Amino acid sequence: MNGLVVYQGLPRHPVILFSRLLETICQRKPMGPTLPSAVLAKGAWLATGFVFFQLEQEHEEAADVVQVLPSTSSNGKRKSDLQAESLKCFPAAKRRCDSVLDTRILSEVRGIMKQIKDRINDKEELGAFIKNKISDLEINKRELVGVFGRTGAGKSSLINAIIDEKNLLPTGSISACTSVVIKVEANTRSLKYEAEIEFIKKEEWHDELWSLKTYKKGDDDYRDMVKKLSALYGDEWKDKSPENLLEPKYFKNIPEFFESRRKSLNCDTAQELSQKLRIYTKGGPKQDDGYKAQQWFWPLVKSVTVRVPHNELLQHVTLVDLPGNGDRNKSRNEMWKQIVVDCSTVWIVAEITRAASEVEAWEILKSAHGLIGNGGQCQQIHFICTKSDPADDRVPKNKEAKEEVMNEFQELSEQFSVKGFKVFTVSADEFLKRKRVKEDDNEIPKLQDFLQNLNDCHSETINYVNGAYGILSLIEGARCSKAGVGKADDVCKVLEKNMTEQLDQVKRAVDEAIKDFEQCLTEGIKNSKTSEERLKFFLDRDKEPGFFKTLEAVVWKYGIHQTKRGEHINLNTMLASCLTDSIDEKFRKTFPNDVKGESFNGVISRFSLDTKSLIQKYQDVKLQLIFLQTEEDKIKAKLNKIILKGKKIIYNSLTETIEKNMKKCYEDAQKISGNDALKKMRKTIETHVFLNRNIYEDAKKTTMKKMNKLMTIICEELEETMDHSIKHSLKASALNESLPDVSEHLETVQQHYNEIKHSQEGEMTSQ
Repeated sequence: MNGLVVYQGLPRHPVILFSRLLETICQRKPMGPTLPSAVLAKGAWLATGFVFFQLEQEHEEAADVVQVLPSTSSNGKRKSDLQAESLKCFPAAKRRCDSVLDTRILSEVRGIMKQIKDRINDKEELGAFIKNKISDLEINKRELVGVFGRTGAGKSSLINAIIDEKNLLPTGSISACTSVVIKVEANTRSLKYEAEIEFIKKEEWHDELWSLKTYKKGDDDYRDMVKKLSALYGDEWKDKSPENLLEPKYFKNIPEFFESRRKSLNCDTAQELSQKLRIYTKGGPKQDDGYKAQQWFWPLVKSVTVRVPHNELLQHVTLVDLPGNGDRNKSRNEMWKQIVVDCSTVWIVAEITRAASEVEAWEILKSAHGLIGNGGQCQQIHFICTKSDPADDRVPKNKEAKEEVMNEFQELSEQFSVKGFKVFTVSADEFLKRKRVKEDDNEIPKLQDFLQNLNDCHSETINYVNGAYGILSLIEGARCSKAGVGKADDVCKVLEKNMTEQLDQVKRAVDEAIKDFEQCLTEGIKNSKTSEERLKFFLDRDKEPGFFKTLEAVVWKYGIHQTKRGEHINLNTMLASCLTDSIDEKFRKTFPNDVKGESFNGVISRFSLDTKSLIQKYQDVKLQLIFLQTEEDKIKAKLNKIILKGKKIIYNSLTETIEKNMKKCYEDAQKISGNDALKKMRKTIETHVFLNRNIYEDAKKTTMKKMNKLMTIICEELEETMDHSIKHSLKASALNESLPDVSEHLETVQQHYNEIKHSQEGEMTSQ
């Protein structure tokens, strides 16, 4: 089969090209003229099944060429050999083909399990147990990528370029800095461009209106509040009380704010949605980009979730454009913190001309290292140098910028792994203009490939299919079991003995970690002077011009403030540092972010009832033992998620306990005004810390209590889940003929499980 097919006028997007081509090939669909394509490097080859494709683009041409070659090579190799060899050369292509395979298998297995669930009688104990197990199979993977950077660094343009939506997020010369969190994810419900807007509470806005009275004219906070009021009310806010400014007439265009519900926007195009979003995300009454509005509602907005149709890069990934922390609104701060601790990847965005010296960018990493590292789940930190626009010396400049950023990062290597840190140089403008882009010059394609990897749900698919295989084995085993009561009892005794031994190992490992943490925290309390010295160093800046305004902002924001220069101040983490520093190293080893299932030195991942060897010995209950084997895998995956969530709560409780204790101190300092206000504020803070030395011991007790709670949850989940599964699979030894015949479904699911496991093993071998 020889021939040449040419597609003209096709958009340039490598990820979408691979996605659509491979979907066509792997699902054996016919290709038509509507097939989307993209620019690929000249001479790149893609092979799968019995076809080879070569896509080639000349300098300014808009055509992609697809060359179809014979189904076998000249030396007579089999199709499968050709496919395997060719895809090894292109890991991105193989990942996509595996993804298509996973999607097809997952869809089919889900359909089978739905049919089985509908046929099970849940009035019987075993039937109810099986139905619950089928319900527990559902998966919902969602990775968060937090995007940080100062206003004007190019975050919105970067996101638009990466997801190939030029006109999605509002960009331009809007200068007002807002506190709106913007989430961008896939729209899996419709083909519309949608936005969901969440507002702050009416009571919170009332408190912000009253806060204007506490500011002094000329202060940064006063100017920021005036921008908010002018954006929402124009000039009408002047000489009016907070109660007057809450009258319904000002909110007739956003009744959702008064009704405490979210506002939805639905548009046919990205550009249309972008225009509608401007008044909720950016701006003010005076604009220099030609865009005008009677009212700007961003002062009332807490977050905006933007949903983009048919975008595969966002299927299981949410990009979050994050403002700086230290907003006066508590709910905004809480949302900011929760998003940061849940980010698996963090992107720091700065202009390439000032990347290494960008104060705000590095302040973000320094101030949030606890939330990103031990207090979070971040595995990758990417420093993205934007505005690397075309120039004759771009390549050496890009290289120089990367080296400078890496050198700067070395100072933070104690808090973060150098292994997970990468630097990228990009030009969103160049990429969006569809100019010819070399990947070494403009690394947006590399970031797209990273997101494609992050989208991979291969492990979740394996877990689902594995769980389904186990459940179907249980049904078939219970329906056709030939094992007598005596033999089943023998197996149960062995399993219960194994479980007791394995649980003891888990308890010992967790208990040892708890003792180590307690010892570390005790040492931390002894070193509390280091925290107080850091606080004193901050307060000693009282001779600096403008320090009183800074300190005033800190106490009004309960210890957290970000200055206009980008400096992040957090007195709570400052005081907690003697404790967090004492456990940081041990905590990283006990709860690593970058290794799945290796918490507590891998004792959870090693947990096993030794069902494999028992299957060889007790063939009559083979199917029931297969079910228990899959239950082991499921409970370990569940525990990994519980531990990840629990470890974030444990670590952050140190700072949170101190923050609660300091609340009264901040509120007392807020009441200070008049002569010597700075001196009195300083004295109030120092006196409170001196008289409340127990805050460190209280923080330790709270943390240890949460650690013990986590240990209890781990052991109870393991014991109860496996004990319950043993009981229903083996102790219910009588034949259960009311269960449906699932023999054919069991064979199908087993084949699918072997198929995706083989795919995974092949990937590991190639690595």
